[in-house]
Amino acid sequence: MNKKFSQYIQLFIIILFIGGILFLGFSGYLNSTLRSTLSPLINAQKWISSRYIAIYELVTLPEDITSLRQKNAELESEVANLETQIIQLQQQLREAEVLYALLDFARARPEDIYVAAAIVGVDPSPFLHYVVIDHGSDDGLRHGMPVVTDKGLVGKVDAVTANAARVQLITDPSSAVNIRIEPLQADAILLGSITGDITIEMISQEVAIQKGDLILSSGLGGNYPSDIVIGQVFNIRKRETDLFQSASVQPAVDFSSLRAVLIITNFKPVNISPLIPTPIQ
Repeated sequence: MNKKFSQYIQLFIIILFIGGILFLGFSGYLNSTLRSTLSPLINAQKWISSRYIAIYELVTLPEDITSLRQKNAELESEVANLETQIIQLQQQLREAEVLYALLDFARARPEDIYVAAAIVGVDPSPFLHYVVIDHGSDDGLRHGMPVVTDKGLVGKVDAVTANAARVQLITDPSSAVNIRIEPLQADAILLGSITGDITIEMISQEVAIQKGDLILSSGLGGNYPSDIVIGQVFNIRKRETDLFQSASVQPAVDFSSLRAVLIITNFKPVNISPLIPTPIQ
């Protein structure tokens, strides 16, 4: 009996002790004691954990690097393909814009019949100004047909084969275009040059030409239709001792970026040179 009572006493004391510890713990009195007691255990656990992670990374790192390199190569290849597609789409967009612009120009002059052609070559000579297009006599092209873009006059067909043609630009040294200066309604001649600059010659001294005046083809001479834009006056050279004044022209067409042109196929050049009197020697 005494033995059983003694066991109850011991159990009561243990419960009382545990309850006291719990009470002290919940009350916060044991926080500092617990921190000082558990701190070595926590530090040891952190040390073991860091060493385990380091060993794991050391073992798995080569495999991860190989996988990352493979993924990186795949991503670089995908990026290169996307960049190529973007460049192709941009090129197609530029070509479409050029074609739409040419179409708008053709609609604005419904009296003419056009053949669209792409530029496939440029004359390498620094003294000549020609381009080669991918349409020829099989497409109805003939010598002397005017060539234009949506911006203005380009030149004329100079030589033709079955499936290609050579175009003489208005910037060529041997090119001459009869023009009209707007709004003055004054006629003159536009000449090319070795440098590619175009100038107006034979302007009467009485004509009050000004910077910014619009230059159009006049149709005189029979080589080009009338009213095709050529450019604007940007520099005037006038001396009282000269019979005529001259002017430099900023062309409306950017000849360095030509990609496509229109050939006016229903225009028939008129050769009036036999009707022009020759000067007396």
